[in-house]
Amino acid sequence: MSSLTHPVTTGTRGRGGPSSPRPRRLGRTIGRSAPLIPSMVLVAVFLLGPVISSFYGSFTDMSLTGSAAAGAKFVGFDNYVQLFQNPDFLQSVWLTVLFLVGSAIIGQNVLGMGLAMLMRHGHAVVRAVVGTLVVTAWILPEIVAAFAAYAFFHDKGTLNELLALVGIHGPNWLYALPMIAVILANVWRGTAFSMLVYSAALTDVPDDVTESAEIDGAGGVKRLIYITLPMIRRSISTNLMLTTLQTLSVFTLIYVMTAGGPGTKSSTLPILAYQEAFKFSQLGLGTAIATILLVIGAIFSIVYIRALKPEVD
Repeated sequence: MSSLTHPVTTGTRGRGGPSSPRPRRLGRTIGRSAPLIPSMVLVAVFLLGPVISSFYGSFTDMSLTGSAAAGAKFVGFDNYVQLFQNPDFLQSVWLTVLFLVGSAIIGQNVLGMGLAMLMRHGHAVVRAVVGTLVVTAWILPEIVAAFAAYAFFHDKGTLNELLALVGIHGPNWLYALPMIAVILANVWRGTAFSMLVYSAALTDVPDDVTESAEIDGAGGVKRLIYITLPMIRRSISTNLMLTTLQTLSVFTLIYVMTAGGPGTKSSTLPILAYQEAFKFSQLGLGTAIATILLVIGAIFSIVYIRALKPEVD
């Protein structure tokens, strides 16, 4: 008789009865997530809230002046249509991509990797001097770094004074080559972060692996391409994502150095968003540009996150 009732009891537990492990797992999950609730609330209030507000504002005619300042009206996709018909906006998209690729994806990452390898294999004095100079640029307040870069690239600034010592008359960098000036300034400003990330990643590369490759006849370039870079692939993807998002939001550096000029030759999307929202009082257009900038950042993030996924054999 007992042997017949035993399966019935087991089946009741399997359907989620009081003794089922499913409620216990759910309770443990809730208990472990409870400490995260305050941080999740803060993220929702201070990050998700402004994003939703900005997204909605991009579909309205919000303005700082006029009747729209008192009560904005829903205008649908009019702001986005107006933007994509504006050649200044399309130019800003191109300049933003150029600034991003030149200063973050190529500049900071390549130079950061080179400095990290120098810090790993260079002389102690060289490591101390280079590390101090590079990190100093990173820890400076952004406004201070922006004015320092402005003084360096100015027509009568430090760079042209140094070129004059060797008989070269430099151009007015901020007027003739504004994007090159801001790209180099942002590389100088942000390379320290990449250097520190890659320095930490290189310490995880086993010495015996590189030594074995060296014994097998692999030169320095081959060891870098076939051993070092694949082993720190996840650090590279993480650093690319962080530097990309940081560079997309750069405003102060460009605004202090060129204010988007001359004309619109260095007007990236953050600069254009500021001008539309606060210079021309078109908050709807400004928030539409900010939304597009957010979408661009999300696209790059998705690409990098997919690169971070572990390889499946």
